[in-house]
Amino acid sequence: MQDFTFYFKLGTDHILTWDAIDHILFVAALCLRYLWQDWRKVVVLITAFTIGHSLTLALSALGLIKVNAGFIEFLIPLTIAATCITNIFQKNTEQKKQVSLIYILALFFGLIHGLAFAGTLLSMEGKEGLVAHLLAFNLGIEVAQLLIVLVILLISYLAIQQLKLSRMVWLRGASALILIVSLFWAYQRFPYFL
Repeated sequence: MQDFTFYFKLGTDHILTWDAIDHILFVAALCLRYLWQDWRKVVVLITAFTIGHSLTLALSALGLIKVNAGFIEFLIPLTIAATCITNIFQKNTEQKKQVSLIYILALFFGLIHGLAFAGTLLSMEGKEGLVAHLLAFNLGIEVAQLLIVLVILLISYLAIQQLKLSRMVWLRGASALILIVSLFWAYQRFPYFL
């Protein structure tokens, strides 16, 4: 149980720190288009992201894939930027019945983020107890992400219901701010020498 607690806390700490602001802004960009009543859609969206990052995290931890960490750190802000661009160019806030592009992006970008998560886990992981440690680490990440989702939904509620911003103004304005930050990070992290 002590190992589970350690890896669970490692997962939450990996997300809920200033060093993980890029992951926090990615989750924020994913959730900006939703309100409280859309919680089911948010759960599906975060689940798609979870499936993606769990897969590459496990493959990395098992030593089946290796990717240059500098290149992954460069790709992370690009995933944020791409998510913001889809938000900015969204025609309306109503989600269609078919699978939306944002769910596909969440799954695909989860693959990239999982490679970034792997660095933290692999820095202290041996093969013994790997599956249990992966599970605990992933659960810690998920709990932290759900806290971020709750905060973003609350901020969206305040912006739209209390400040009376239109949903599109909120979505595009917040996405534009996050886009600027993510492009700056991509510039800073450009892997000149791979």
